Amino acid sequence: MKVLYLLFSFLFIFLMPLPGVFGDIRNPVTCVRSGAICLPGFCPRRYKHIGVCGVSAIKCCKKP
Repeated sequence: MKVLYLLFSFLFIFLMPLPGVFGDIRNPVTCVRSGAICLPGFCPRRYKHIGVCGVSAIKCCKKP
């Protein structure tokens, strides 16, 4: 049961938007709701970088 509390707190911190990150999208939930996908590293050629998914290393990418 204590593992569930740890998992909940980890998800809460992971999904919390980070201050000072550029772009309007700052968490995975808003990224997916906008019709985009979260990818580590860089966005592929036909995708546009529109924000980040929690941490700056994971980009939110959307087809234009």
